[in-house]
Amino acid sequence: MMSPDPAETGGTAWLAQRMRHSLPGLRETLLGAPLWGLVMALSALLALYLRNGAETSHLTSILLLFFSGGLIAWPFALFLGRFGAIGRGRETRFAAFFLCLTVCTIAFTAILFALEYRIFYARWHAPFGTGTWVYQFTFTSASAIYQFVVMGIRLYLPLGFAALGLASLWLAARMPEQQR
Repeated sequence: MMSPDPAETGGTAWLAQRMRHSLPGLRETLLGAPLWGLVMALSALLALYLRNGAETSHLTSILLLFFSGGLIAWPFALFLGRFGAIGRGRETRFAAFFLCLTVCTIAFTAILFALEYRIFYARWHAPFGTGTWVYQFTFTSASAIYQFVVMGIRLYLPLGFAALGLASLWLAARMPEQQR
């Protein structure tokens, strides 16, 4: 007979305990976030350098965008990765951190890109709060996120992908296998 799922037997207490154990340490967050942001900015710089010698008039803003996206994504990815990795084997912990770092880094960087995109196009949009403004805001943001996914993700290659693997391995190895 299989033991019952802890989520079913403990209800919200189980979830609260799991969330508490998922919280990353202050040191891990304060040191890891700027380091992850820096690595993402370096990844963009290397990719731009390999493609065109980093000759772009927007180099500083691109590097700042990738740094900020990585900086903001790190604590969320760490929390979500730990949440999915608690009590799991090393391979599952690696997969949890790999997935969460990937999704959070791309998502937060794309959102920041969309906000910048929105600021540029705001001068041609309807007044705030109107139905037309909501329509314009929604589709401008969706277009910017799509544009980032199509054109911006390649700036994570090759360095960002390698860093993602190494960070996921490091985070998976640091987390105890039977932490509950």
